Amino acid sequence: MLDHIILLKFKESTTNEQLQEVIERFKSLKNHLWGVMDLQAGFNFSERSQGFQVVLSIRFENRDALQAYELNPEHQACSTYIREVGRLDGIVVDIESS
Repeated sequence: MLDHIILLKFKESTTNEQLQEVIERFKSLKNHLWGVMDLQAGFNFSERSQGFQVVLSIRFENRDALQAYELNPEHQACSTYIREVGRLDGIVVDIESS
């Protein structure tokens, strides 16, 4: 198994509605992917967030499933929307888990 974790930071002009749409679009990816064991998305409420507002997390069965996700057209459309609504920065972490 592996965990793919994404932290996103947006412009001040990005609305809460747009951030909620990012979360909903990400959650809908579960219906278009294979090899997904778990998928979570939500607002980051940590006081130590360093400005990262949204967290997206997927647990994949293996690296092949991660690679397929990265090439998936629905994932690409979600990424495009994230950029369109004002993504400033992002951190991606991939770890193998047991």
